[in-house]
Amino acid sequence: MAALTTLAVVVGVGMSVVLSGAPRVGSWRSTEGRAAYLAAYTEAMRALPRPDVVRDVPTSYGTVRAYRWASTADAPAGAAATAPAPGATGAPATDPAALTIHHAATVPVLLLPGVRSGTPMWGEQVSELRRHRDVYAVDAVGDAGLSTQAVPLTAPEHQAAWIEEVLTALSLREVHVVGHSFGGALAATYARLHPERVASLVLLEPAFTFAYPPPAVFAWATLAILPGVPASWRDHALARIGGVDVADVRADDPLGRMIAVAAEQYDGHAPTPTPLDDTALRELGMPVYVALAERDSLAGGRRAADRAGAMPRAVVETWPNTTHSLPMQAGPALTERLDAWWGDLER
Repeated sequence: MAALTTLAVVVGVGMSVVLSGAPRVGSWRSTEGRAAYLAAYTEAMRALPRPDVVRDVPTSYGTVRAYRWASTADAPAGAAATAPAPGATGAPATDPAALTIHHAATVPVLLLPGVRSGTPMWGEQVSELRRHRDVYAVDAVGDAGLSTQAVPLTAPEHQAAWIEEVLTALSLREVHVVGHSFGGALAATYARLHPERVASLVLLEPAFTFAYPPPAVFAWATLAILPGVPASWRDHALARIGGVDVADVRADDPLGRMIAVAAEQYDGHAPTPTPLDDTALRELGMPVYVALAERDSLAGGRRAADRAGAMPRAVVETWPNTTHSLPMQAGPALTERLDAWWGDLER
């Protein structure tokens, strides 16, 4: 249950990005803050399986940290990864080709994280997803993580561009793209601009994709990011945003600590997403799976479900007993659903 803290903070930080000013290059506020984050990132990554390969991929907007987990479907019993562990100070793999090898029988998965959460947020999913297919994950340019930004991102198209450059560098012809929250908005933008790469699109409670969040969310987000706000007020605001109890916000876990450090120490700047219009939705002709929360949905709830249905090949499902923290609340049931859906598409 403590993991739900993470997504409450993610949403609060994401709203602070929306409420911030003009885009600039993201940066750490202090060397001490960056060091604290790197230590927290390393600890949080221990919840994931050890990646087979770690690589830093140069793009026009910065260097992207990318991870690959090979499918275990055909792996010999007891086989272990040969690449170095992905610690924050560890060197990435030196063999670029190793990151691009995947099983021809299945399409690999690309995971795009929410704001300030980076690759470690996928701890609940990677182990399950890699049972049948290769899994790739990246830290976003312009956000906390092990990617670095060199050029401002002034439009959503720029964010899609660095993803395209990464897939080109990795020789990935097509992928199943999965995004949560603000990562869902990014995934949808990429799919719209580069549909030839996207075998399918999975949007998990995608923020600012089908509709704006409820007006109250902006008010709670403002309270959460105001300097000098008492901790009890901030915790209450984050709980209301994330659809969790205040006790969950105050719980302590490695992922939550990592995101808390990122929220405090990283000055990020990204384009504000805007909901796709009806024409853009109709242009998303690939298979699309949309998972929405039953309550406290920041994706837009019923209105989001109605608008998502305008996509030609959309499957839209509302998951019971979930909030915006859906990926962690749904757990293995979500990955099993995705595995089955992808399996049907690939037959």
